Parts: sequence; C-alpha cells; structure tokens
Amino acid sequence: MTYNTSLEAKPFNESHNDVGVIMTQATYASVYENSVGNPEQFWLDAAQAVEWITPPSKALDDSRAPIYRWFPDAELNTCANALDRHVAAGHGERTALIYDSAVLDIQEKISYSELLERVKLFAGALADQGVTKGDRVLLYMPMIAESVVGMLACARLGAVHSVVFGGFAPRELASRIDDSQPTVIVTTSGGVEPKRRIEYIPSVEEALEISDHAPSAVLVHEREGFENTVAHARERAEGVANAPAWLSWTEALEKAEPADAVTVAATDPLYILYTSGTTGKPKGVVRDNGGHAVALTWSMKNIYDVGEGEVMWTASDVGWVVGHSYIVYAPLLVGATTVLYEGKPVGTPDAGAFWKRIDNHGVKALFTAPTALRAIRKADPEGEFVKDYDISSLRALFVAGERLDPETYHWAAKVLGVPVIDHWWQTETGWAICSNPFGIEKLPIVAGSPTVAVPGYNVAILDPLGDPVAQGEEGNIAVKLPLPPGTLATLWGDDDRYVSSYLEAFPGYYATGDSGFIDENGYVYVMGRTDDVINVSGHRLSTGQMEQIVATHPDVAECAVIGVNDPLKGQRPSGYVVLKTGSEISEEELAKDLVKLVRSGIGPVADFKDVAVVEALPKTRSGKILRKTMRQMADGEKYSVPSTIEDDSVLDALHSILAPKS
Repeated sequence: MTYNTSLEAKPFNESHNDVGVIMTQATYASVYENSVGNPEQFWLDAAQAVEWITPPSKALDDSRAPIYRWFPDAELNTCANALDRHVAAGHGERTALIYDSAVLDIQEKISYSELLERVKLFAGALADQGVTKGDRVLLYMPMIAESVVGMLACARLGAVHSVVFGGFAPRELASRIDDSQPTVIVTTSGGVEPKRRIEYIPSVEEALEISDHAPSAVLVHEREGFENTVAHARERAEGVANAPAWLSWTEALEKAEPADAVTVAATDPLYILYTSGTTGKPKGVVRDNGGHAVALTWSMKNIYDVGEGEVMWTASDVGWVVGHSYIVYAPLLVGATTVLYEGKPVGTPDAGAFWKRIDNHGVKALFTAPTALRAIRKADPEGEFVKDYDISSLRALFVAGERLDPETYHWAAKVLGVPVIDHWWQTETGWAICSNPFGIEKLPIVAGSPTVAVPGYNVAILDPLGDPVAQGEEGNIAVKLPLPPGTLATLWGDDDRYVSSYLEAFPGYYATGDSGFIDENGYVYVMGRTDDVINVSGHRLSTGQMEQIVATHPDVAECAVIGVNDPLKGQRPSGYVVLKTGSEISEEELAKDLVKLVRSGIGPVADFKDVAVVEALPKTRSGKILRKTMRQMADGEKYSVPSTIEDDSVLDALHSILAPKS
C-alpha cells in the first residue's frame, strides 16, 4: 500500500478515494507484511537494537499457547539498557531527564550519568530493605524525578515495580497492595496541584490498615509544605502489629551502597500495572523485560521518529501506561531526552503552558491526550498563546488515551501547524496497536481514524461468533495471536483469568474490548468500548466498580452508571438511581452522598458528579440493564429497542432525563 503523502488530510466521514490513496508497493506495506508474515525473524532483527547479556536465538515460545513468551532463552537488564550503556558509550553528559514543575516553578536537567548514580544508590537502599530479584515494590508517587528513579532502581535489581496513580483512594491502593504483595512501598509526602496539596502519607497509612498484606518498609521522599512527615507516621505506627518501618528517602540512602544491574530472563516480569476491570479483584497487567525493551525501542524510531539526543515530551502521568512507556522507558532506551512535567495544560499558569515547554526544551515530539487539547482550546479558542513561543522544534503531536474528535484534531493541526497523529492502544498492549507509522512512512491523516495497524499487530474485525465481517462493517476489534512483543504476558498470578478475560471470546485472537471497522484502504476506526470501561480525561475507569459503590448507599435500591460523551473530558460517568420504597432523601442530598462515596472509594479521578433519580431502569427479561441503550439515548444517538426488553415504557419515561441538554 502506498499513500500519497502530499495530499491534505480529509475530515472524518470523507472517502479515502477522495484523498488519492494509491494501491502499490510502499515502505509501510512492506514492513507490515514482513511483521505479520514472518514475525519471528522480524522481531529477532528488531532485537539487535537491545543490549543483551545472553542474546536471543529464538523469538517465540508457543509451547503454552495461547500464552506466548518472547525471546525465551535471552537475558538482559532493562535499567542497564536505559542508562548504563549510554554512559559506557560516552554519552553520560547528555540530558536524560528534564523535571519541569509548573506548580513549583522548578526545572532540573539530569544527565544520564547523574540519573544512573541516583538509580544505583536507591537500588542499594531498596536492597537494604530486603528487596531482591522477583520481589515487588509498590510506588505511590506523583510526577517527580524520584518516581523515575524508583522505577529504574527496581528494574536494576530485577524487582517488579507496581506504580499506583497518586489520585487513587486508600481502598484502591489497598487492593493493589494485597494483590502484588510488595516487600516495600515507595511514596512521597504528597502531590502538588495548582490550588491544593494532596497528602499521601495518610492515604498509605489507611491503605495499610485495610490491606491484609504487610510490607516490611515504607520509604518516603519528603517534600516541603506538607503536614504529615515520616516522623509522624513512625510515631503512629508504634505498637501496631505488623506495622512497616517508616524511613525517609534520605535515611534510606545514608548507608546504601550503589547496586549493580542484576541479570534477568527476558521473560521475567518488569512491572505490574493495574487496569480497571468490571468488578472485584483488580487486573494486574504483567509486562516482561525483553519483549518490552525490544518493542519500545522499535516504536521510538518507527512510530515517533525520535532518536538519541532528541527530546520527547509525554504529557501524561507515570501512574498510567503512557507514562511507563513514553515518559520513562522508551526515550531512555534509545538515548533520547524525556520531559517529566508536573503541571496542567491550563492554569499553571495559563493555556500556554504546553507551548512554553516546547520552546524551553526544544521538544521534537509531544504526546498528550485529547482532554488536554480540549482544555487548552476552551481557554484559548484562537490559539493566541502559541504566538508567544517558538515551537519550531516540534515535528509532530501524538494523541492517545481516548478518541480524538475531528473538531479537536482540526483545531490542533491549525494552531500548531504540524501533523497531529491520533493513535490507539491500551494498558494491556503497552504500545500502539494502530498509528500513522511516522518514522517509516508519513501516511495521509484522516480525522477520526488512528490510521493503520502498527507492524506486529494483525488486526481483524469479528462478528459475535468470531468470524470476520465484511469490509467497512463494524464489529469487535481483535488482534490475531500471538500478540507482538511488549504486550501483556499475562495477569499477575492468574493465567486463567488472563485467558478468560482476553483470549476466550474469540479463540486465536486477543479481544480488545473495542468495536470498530476497517475501510477499503486499511484505515482503522475505533468506535467505542464494548464493556463497561470508560475514558475520563484519558483515564480508564470502570462504571461497574462505580455501581458497586453507589449500591452501598442505604437509600439505593438499584443503579446504573454509564459513560456519557463530554466535550472536554471525552466521557463522564453519570449515575441513574432507583430509590428504595419509603426513602425520603432528596435528590440533592443523595447526589452529595454518592459523589462522596465514589470519591472515597475510587478517588477524585473518577469525576463522578451527575446523579439522577429514576422510577425504574430498562431491563431485558433476564434482568440485564440496557446500559448501551441508555448511553445511546444520553448521547443523542439512534438506537433500537431490544426485542428482549421487559417493559418498553421504562425507556419512554427516561427520555426527558437521558436526552442530551442543548
């Protein structure tokens, strides 16, 4: 497939025939066909970009299919690939990390040599607390340099890190402590927001009270301006059974010796990252060391077109998969400079915050979420702030985390004057499933589509029975097994759940949980989730989990939480509640109670604010609530009443409540 890259991008819903797609031999097509036609050789070739202790002689282990392993006979250390080898090659003075805190007005440039020394020493501190190869370390951290140091220190020891987003509530933190069973917890005094400070120590203490597992120690990076200190936590822990030792970061480093990189198998886990499931026990996505290093290294050149000495800024959070992959690991694996930004797209101090960083740091590639762009557009609709800065270093804007709506795409492309690349991936995959392969061939951009399948991903659209659908027809987006390197190896401690969650729906395929279609030119369109996970400002959250929390209110008989389209945040959770007979609570009071419950159970990140009391919820005769139909009504979409509905008058009664407000 060859694409005429000189043609302008066309908006969503315009035919590819109008953009001059020419079906002949091309670079992307040849690379893609090689990746799916001969995946073992393709990835063995890609693996040469990684520094191995024992190089792989075999790419794929399929002896336990449908659970696959990449580079089964190879050994390496991920931290050594990210830091040591660049220093050894004479690039120690090159900037590895730029910590830029808009909320504290601090900027710090950390060289590869300096970052390596910090990581070595903190790895030694973790080792002093009993952390060894294969042990887990849980990090509850904001966007500070110590977060990156902590992650890399774990990788250096062969320990498995599990980073928990600092916005999660103690109960969510506790569930991850119990599932991963960390030897040590690493945290900080708190996070800094534009108008407030969030204390982390009390959240960790409460999580430890709730959880069954007891780590041996909690290491705290103390920041100024917070009420709770390590001394306070240590005092409160006195006399408490199984209480961990509380140590400040400084105390932990005092007697530590720099730690050498530990050799691990390519198939050994690098990290666990929990993703929102529907209910119950959290799902811990396991990323291995070898496949992860190979895939992310390949992606930097071929998707983002960023290499050594160049600056990539991913405006996300280390608590999310985007932060793991493209704030921490991928840029460092290729010797690039990465920006760690503690701030917001607006309000720190204004809607020019992103453009200022591009100017200050010479950013070549910016990666952010549509939510951030919508917030900037709302505050600065004409893009006036861009004119205050020199953004000539910027070559492309990459967007992911939720659907990039055409309006936001066109605004960003006009304001910035660079290609805006929508690409689609998941926590489970760890890197892009679909993208414009910017480093291979710059294909025409079509608003509404993340372009084509990335080499390595054999994408198919299947009907409910698992059969391929006709071209252009919507269905379940699936990826033919085996998944490429860098994707999830399994779920932590639960191979059976991994298979049942992702591989059983369509045997021989990974079910993405998204629906969509592929057009006649191979462009993929992702239309939405097929389960209850919604995107709120780029954060994947479970409406089922919110329902569980809402249902605990004493006045709630039953409830449904759906994701409603939001022009700023992508989606927002909206709750619909049936009260118990005899309840006299007002709707206003109920809403306040439920918002408080969800904030306590999940955290402010859930952004749960909308509550409506209804007489009844629409259901099938088997009792299933018609959430998809409700969501379609709320979004103003066409919908059909299922033949299995128990009482269609219930939908009629919901019209005035669900109909979108003009």
